[in-house]
Amino acid sequence: MKRHDSFVAFSREHHFGLLFCWKIRQGVKMHIPTERIQPYIKYFWENHLQQHFKEEETLLFAVWQGSLINQAQSEHQHIRQLVEDTTLKGSLRAEMFTVLADAVDAHIRFEERTLFPHLEQNLPADKLNFIGNQLHILHQTREKDEYPDEFWI
Repeated sequence: MKRHDSFVAFSREHHFGLLFCWKIRQGVKMHIPTERIQPYIKYFWENHLQQHFKEEETLLFAVWQGSLINQAQSEHQHIRQLVEDTTLKGSLRAEMFTVLADAVDAHIRFEERTLFPHLEQNLPADKLNFIGNQLHILHQTREKDEYPDEFWI
């Protein structure tokens, strides 16, 4: 799907978010001990997803209002809670990892298929350019997903 230049960085991160989901599902499917998957969830949250959410909330959700933004914010909160449930509270149940992967996957697909096209059509050019410029600055030093335990292989 062709994306406005201002949203390319978000879409690129969404690609890595979908890989995150795939890796979790692979680990669960291969019956990898949950003690190996849980640290990856925490790593990805702290090094990628948490910052991604913050950028979306600051750059996108603050410039538009409506039911689509409300849905995205609600999904962010739900995913935060799932991450907390699977990492901070020490839950090592594979079912919870799958619930988290499904929620992140569905959220990414909602943003890519519904929210971003809506914003691209409705935000003025100056706001789109501002978003793109801010993302360019923020992503110059973004760390890659280099988690050492490739449990999903």
